[in-house]
Amino acid sequence: MLTPERHQLILSLLKEQSVVKLHELVERTNSSESTIRRDLVQLEQENQLKRVHGGAALIHRNRTEPSYKEKTAKNIKEKIAIAKFASQLIQEGDSIFLDAGTTTQELIPFLDQEGLTVVTNGVHLIEPLLEKGIATYLIGGIIKPQTKAMIGSRALSSLNLYRFDKCFLGVNGIDLKYGFTTPDPEEALIKQTAMGLAKKSFILADHSKFNEVSFSKVSSFKDAVLITDDGLTKKELTSYQEHINIKVVTT
Repeated sequence: MLTPERHQLILSLLKEQSVVKLHELVERTNSSESTIRRDLVQLEQENQLKRVHGGAALIHRNRTEPSYKEKTAKNIKEKIAIAKFASQLIQEGDSIFLDAGTTTQELIPFLDQEGLTVVTNGVHLIEPLLEKGIATYLIGGIIKPQTKAMIGSRALSSLNLYRFDKCFLGVNGIDLKYGFTTPDPEEALIKQTAMGLAKKSFILADHSKFNEVSFSKVSSFKDAVLITDDGLTKKELTSYQEHINIKVVTT
């Protein structure tokens, strides 16, 4: 079993049971005790669980995630400005990954480059992409009702069939200590995998996502360029610019 698959299984078991014993993780993953201990150390460093005597425990924090409809109605002007800027980074013939975020959806009206190929896990992105006449691939998996995203092991397997010039992702939290985060470990894994398959990765997030932490870590700041709007104070922006490659869009 590959490391990402073990991590996904560990987090899934924690979601079901809150606390999982070390010996159970060894048995369920068919791995050595030393391998599982390393996994737990890494996942704890990513703030996805906490190690306890003899195993691991779920971190109890607010994991409430707004619905897709609720997200769509928020900060529309900022999302459109961010998407328009991001679209200018795409070149003719590019293959790109668009995740199931509401800001990434705003990219689609600006995709006028010739010869684009788009892969997505967002069910709601399919119709607007097809209306634009863009060659579109939807990865497999199970549909998460809350965000209309394809997730799960089948989604991960089909995603790994592709390679991208660029990927564009949304997140729920941006924090100096914890990096880019999102509520669902399975969606986080899709985002992580897409970043690993892309030559360049971009996070599209408006100013409301700063100083927020969700349950699952997507990546550290060094792994992507952040495109955001000008809603932060100068002091806040400066503190983040020391750690992230940020492109600020005027709204």
